[in-house]
Amino acid sequence: MTPHISTDQRRARLAWRHALAGPVPPDRGPQDVTADLVALHATDAATVHLAVAARLHAPLVETVEEALYERRTLLRMLGMRRTMFVVPTGFAPVVQAAATRAVAADQRKLLVRHLTESGVGDADWLADVEEATYRALAARGSATAAQLAVDEPRLRSQMVFPQGSQYVTSRVLFLLAADGRIVRGRPVGSWLSSQYLWSTADGWLPDGGLPALDPAAARTELVRAWLARNGPGTAADLKWWTGWTLTQVKAALAALAAVPVTLDGGDTGYVLADDVDPVAEPEPWVALLPALDPTVMGWTSREWYLGPHAPALFDRSGNPGPTVWAGGRVVGGWAQRPSGEVAVELLEDVPAAVRRAVGGAAADLEGWLDGVRVTPRFRTPLERRLSA
Repeated sequence: MTPHISTDQRRARLAWRHALAGPVPPDRGPQDVTADLVALHATDAATVHLAVAARLHAPLVETVEEALYERRTLLRMLGMRRTMFVVPTGFAPVVQAAATRAVAADQRKLLVRHLTESGVGDADWLADVEEATYRALAARGSATAAQLAVDEPRLRSQMVFPQGSQYVTSRVLFLLAADGRIVRGRPVGSWLSSQYLWSTADGWLPDGGLPALDPAAARTELVRAWLARNGPGTAADLKWWTGWTLTQVKAALAALAAVPVTLDGGDTGYVLADDVDPVAEPEPWVALLPALDPTVMGWTSREWYLGPHAPALFDRSGNPGPTVWAGGRVVGGWAQRPSGEVAVELLEDVPAAVRRAVGGAAADLEGWLDGVRVTPRFRTPLERRLSA
């Protein structure tokens, strides 16, 4: 008989495994939180810090920066769905082989086509510019894109499109990073900045570079990590989250001997073979999670935790804004007003105790931000209205 995992059990698993319920161990740090979530979304620089802070309940900007830029136990890199993530450095080779390598190949073909159509160069021209850029970066140790363009003037070549022109600089650096040869280091500016100094991977990573792994084996390991934190999930969830083909998803599930389970509503989910048994229900909890938080972005089938609230909390491209959670469900959203106040709006009736807990969490977050103004990159209807 196929095991069944209820929606209540899925919410309990989410609470424990995404570090949203229970006491925080004193020795827990940003690397632990990141591993709990497999990867932190990093398209919006603020998400990394706010996602960690929501789970450690402490002022951790400096601690996150130390993990990223001093100890380098966390790495910012391109990953699944051509999206920026922060991952544990030890797990980065898995992401590189499972997801980033294929993205690099696709983007290289696209860039060569654009270069050719613009009359800038061809594949050989691109390869030569990449090597020259890499040598310039190695000589400097670290550099901005603008500094590298001084060293290698061909980075200022322009491609012409119907909508305008574009320098090749960002596209070349994108490819070098996607190939695992260079990495993003410290931001240029505050922790909210999305502009970074570049370094060679050999010079930046503690053990030097990203070892090459077999892509199929890496995909299996990535699915193992995802199921351990997000299971049960459907094949459609995995296909969306990874950006792979359904054939690749099914191959990884088969390699893991993942166990199919039925879900409320009739879908088929998958869990690891040793993860069929129920988990304990956590004590009541609330959380204010940032835009693009890994929890709200963990699945593509979101009805079991999002309910009817997507129109208020997501933009038209499917990007989530800041959310308010209670007991494994999204119950509202939050935003910062110009004064720095954290404003909350609940989208459904909740018990008075939950309202009080949400108010306390909002006050804690406001204190943590301490006047720093955070505006999500992707604005949602509720966030726009609350922040006006």
